[in-house]
Amino acid sequence: MSPVQFVSSSSHAPPWLQLLLTEKFYNACIIHEEAKKNEKNVYCLDCCISLCPHCLSPHRSHRLLQIRRYVYHDVIRLDDAAKLIDCTSVQSYTTNSAKVVFLNQRPQARNFRGSGNFCSTCDRSLQDPYHFCSLSCKINYLVRTKGSLSGYLFECNYLPLPECGLDDGLMTPDSVLEPAGSARTSSGSGGYGGVDCRTTLACTATTEIVRKKRTGGSGFRPPCRPACSPVSEISAGLMNRRKGNPQRSPLY
Repeated sequence: MSPVQFVSSSSHAPPWLQLLLTEKFYNACIIHEEAKKNEKNVYCLDCCISLCPHCLSPHRSHRLLQIRRYVYHDVIRLDDAAKLIDCTSVQSYTTNSAKVVFLNQRPQARNFRGSGNFCSTCDRSLQDPYHFCSLSCKINYLVRTKGSLSGYLFECNYLPLPECGLDDGLMTPDSVLEPAGSARTSSGSGGYGGVDCRTTLACTATTEIVRKKRTGGSGFRPPCRPACSPVSEISAGLMNRRKGNPQRSPLY
């Protein structure tokens, strides 16, 4: 049984938490269907519903949690999550100078368990010393092993939106996620490890290509060609040859 199904069917989780982990965010708001920026990216803990920016007025005095999205997966700021639940051992990531955690388990292309550190619920590859890849994985583990979330949920009576205002919450590949507190390693040490390492490298490569295209592309070289490969005089002549003046065809 998946973590979301397990938590939603358990009476040990409060209603706001059950619905937070099962709600579908970033869908268009039906009430404000014709308005711009009508994606539902705010969760009201008091009403247990998702809201779009146009729905916020009646809920300003309620506890509001902004949901952010990275590559089609929901994340929340670690500072906000820590006010509601014990986030110890949940792997966090840094983006835009803020730490975030994933709400739910992310699907994996294949289940492969080698040597290393893995999520105690879904076997996703993790950094040391983390034990869970998302909040739902930790909650699922606690309910399954301890039978209760007592001592892990906190009473939070005030949870406002960020003072800088509500943004769209979308994180582009320019906002590369990196495991929090990790240091860059040499190329032979495996980088950050696990699935997240490949995601980070792919996003970085995309950003570099876009940046070089914007600057004219003069410094871009195909990845399959060595940077210092010799260029013959014939090849150089063909590359630097300019098109001559057009010649008019003879008139008969």
